[in-house]
Amino acid sequence: MQQKLIALAIAGLASTSVFAQSNVTIYGIVDYGYAYRFDARNLTKTGPTPNSSSQLNGGQAFTNRIGFKGTEDLGNGLKALFVLEQGFNLDTGTEQITGLAFARQSYAGLSGNFGSVIGGRMYTPYYNFVAGLDPFVNGTVGRYANAFTLAPTVTGSSLTNPLRFDNAVAYTSPNFGGFSVTGAFSNNVVGQEASASNAANNTAYALFGQYADGPIYVGANYHYIASGSNPVDSVINNVQNFSLGGSYDFQVAKIMALWTWNEIDYTGRMSNVSNATVNNYMLGATVPFGKWAGKATYVYSDGNRTAGGDAQQFAVGLDYNLSKRSTIYTAYSYINNSDNRMSATGDAGQGGTYAAGNGFGAGVWQQGLQVGITHRF
Repeated sequence: MQQKLIALAIAGLASTSVFAQSNVTIYGIVDYGYAYRFDARNLTKTGPTPNSSSQLNGGQAFTNRIGFKGTEDLGNGLKALFVLEQGFNLDTGTEQITGLAFARQSYAGLSGNFGSVIGGRMYTPYYNFVAGLDPFVNGTVGRYANAFTLAPTVTGSSLTNPLRFDNAVAYTSPNFGGFSVTGAFSNNVVGQEASASNAANNTAYALFGQYADGPIYVGANYHYIASGSNPVDSVINNVQNFSLGGSYDFQVAKIMALWTWNEIDYTGRMSNVSNATVNNYMLGATVPFGKWAGKATYVYSDGNRTAGGDAQQFAVGLDYNLSKRSTIYTAYSYINNSDNRMSATGDAGQGGTYAAGNGFGAGVWQQGLQVGITHRF
């Protein structure tokens, strides 16, 4: 009897040890600051066209968010994991995207010696790659997407810079001497799948490879988004993207470079229109010194006539780290659009608010200045 009690006690301790490996972490970002946007000429867009805009904004450098993530050790190196993350507007306390409980990310999966597999709503491999090379991390008026994203009037522009996939599954391999691969598939890139048939969905395929060794980082991504019979945009046949970039950390400065190629193939009523092709280029640098960090980028987007011409952006910023969790930041950008281009110059967390206050027509230069504070918890 005593031996049975001892065995049960040992089993109980072992079980407790396993459950002790389970954990849930609450995390988030709160960001708030001041923004001033001003524009110069050719204020011809229909609707209100203020020459300047002065605002108190939340989510300037990073979108405000709260999230829950957890893992459970299942033994033999296998772990269950999940992430639930919601964005919100610090200005008003409202949710970032109305109607979505966890609009930023919501996925579950397994990880182990084989790598990791997750499924749900998640960042695209493209976005993780490109934003990771942007010194502004796709935030503030200096973010890369100001020039990378096509004009709102160009059909399919939202798919040339896809941030997230719904209904997705992704696999990431283990690290082999600094090299790893991620493959992703989405059965419908936006919203729930159609109930009639899978043919009605917008499917996406992505393949991303990266190599990191000391100061060297190199990556390449390809994704293909195909419209079904119930597409996001009824005139798009497919969207393709190839991106290549990397960085080198000299310790005194980190240099980044990136090139992306996009092609939109039209169908239906626009089948007689040639494909929209855009090549985007970015050069960036961050320079840390003490608690300070300077950063700068030059972004150039070269589109054919169908894509709406070219746009370029110069941006500089300066951060001061109050601590490991709190940072005061400033950012300034200058955006110049060609006569055939209306750049979608939105800053992070503003739901499409343009860098200069509004989205103006071709040939307009726009400027934006921000200062704010970010706290991570």
